[in-house]
Amino acid sequence: MSSHPVIQELFDRPIERKLWVAPMAGVTDRPFRTLCKYFGAGHAVSEMMTSDKTLRMSKKSLYRANFDGEIAPISAQIAGSDPADLAEAARYQVANGAQIVDINMGCPAKKVCNKLAGSALLQDEDLVARILDAVVEAVDVPVTLKTRLGFLNGQENILRVARRAEQAGIAALALHGRTREDMYLNTARYELIKQVKAELNIPLIANGDIDSPEKAKMVLDYTGADAIMIGRAAQGRPWIFREIAHYLTTGEHLAAPSIEEVKQVLLGHLSELYSFYGEYSGCRISRKHIAWYTKGLRSSNEFRQNMYRVESTAEQYQVVENYFNQLLEHGNIMSDVQVEQVNLLETK
Repeated sequence: MSSHPVIQELFDRPIERKLWVAPMAGVTDRPFRTLCKYFGAGHAVSEMMTSDKTLRMSKKSLYRANFDGEIAPISAQIAGSDPADLAEAARYQVANGAQIVDINMGCPAKKVCNKLAGSALLQDEDLVARILDAVVEAVDVPVTLKTRLGFLNGQENILRVARRAEQAGIAALALHGRTREDMYLNTARYELIKQVKAELNIPLIANGDIDSPEKAKMVLDYTGADAIMIGRAAQGRPWIFREIAHYLTTGEHLAAPSIEEVKQVLLGHLSELYSFYGEYSGCRISRKHIAWYTKGLRSSNEFRQNMYRVESTAEQYQVVENYFNQLLEHGNIMSDVQVEQVNLLETK
């Protein structure tokens, strides 16, 4: 296990140590990270922040680097392709309050890979090594790495990259079970994650397709990973951490949240987003979260189409509250498709 006290503390916790929030650009802002931690996540990594100094004071960068009042430890993810720039970015984020610096070598987005950043770095192992050495040497806090199996299928080089990361002094490795070529298609490959875990002495966090309590337990058991990292499955469902923690502890399923609880969680999330981003951005950024929370609920498609046209936070909040009040009043929260499926089952 890592000798870094901050990392060690994460893995000393009983259940929470196993549940991490994956960094997702445009999603894992401070309000979202805080909400996931409230529901039982033991750690959350910030959104990706560019190492380009010319963009550091942009509005988006300032939001992403806002850690005010965040539950420790604070982990700032940096992205780029120049070792010196990344080292400087690491120092900047530590001065900004980061207690952990995370290097992004996993993002598959075209606009990131076109700049030879994110998962595109896996094509150049020499550059990977120079980045790892430069960032670890630049700061006194633990440095972690988020990466993928490789750039192309059939050319997976994660075993070499992982060994070099450990050699450089990386404190923990978060591994998504896909290549860059896979993007988010196909299924995550846990066998390679298992092989990497067997090779390393530092903590390994398994990531990819973990969307249920059963899947979480399977991945932990099969790979031997020290923790799991959950990303897309937490969108509109932050209570997944509570559900997984309960299942890992008891072997039993926790009851799904009531529609009243979903309503209260969403409205609370919206209030935090409005406060964090302000009127214009708060309204627009909230739309995707509302869509995720309401997916599968009765008449949700029609509701979303109307909600997207709302231009103010006050009206958006009221529209959401009214929708949930209607669901509660009528008592049937299933979508029309779900109702049809139930009716088919009852007629068989």
